[in-house]
Amino acid sequence: MSTQIRAAAPATPALASHAQALLRIVASYVLLTHASAKLFHVPHIAMFDGLPLFSLLGVAGIIELVGGVLVLVGFFARAAAFVLSGELAFAYFIGHAPGGNFLLPLLNQGEPAVLMSFIFLFIAAAGPGAWSIDARR
Repeated sequence: MSTQIRAAAPATPALASHAQALLRIVASYVLLTHASAKLFHVPHIAMFDGLPLFSLLGVAGIIELVGGVLVLVGFFARAAAFVLSGELAFAYFIGHAPGGNFLLPLLNQGEPAVLMSFIFLFIAAAGPGAWSIDARR
């Protein structure tokens, strides 16, 4: 029994690194869909029609686009993920929490912002994992 546990142990860090990379890639892709909806209207969301580039949502789209690409490819991923975590926390506190139920994101539709904020905070702390430019440097 202990032989099996020892045999599996060396593979665990590699699996964790690949899981981190998958989390980084998927979270970045999801965030990039928000950026493209705000800036390029793809996918089209009526709320973003006529969005001024230098409005609060426009600047959020720029941060999401630049940071999302950096985290996606894993280039300066920790710094970019830290900025994105803050931007998403800001989105929760400015866009969702004022709607009431500050401690219940389920009731103010803030769950995605909270979860994405903590995913990017994890990436900032743990690093980009495998399959990243940072890992190759």
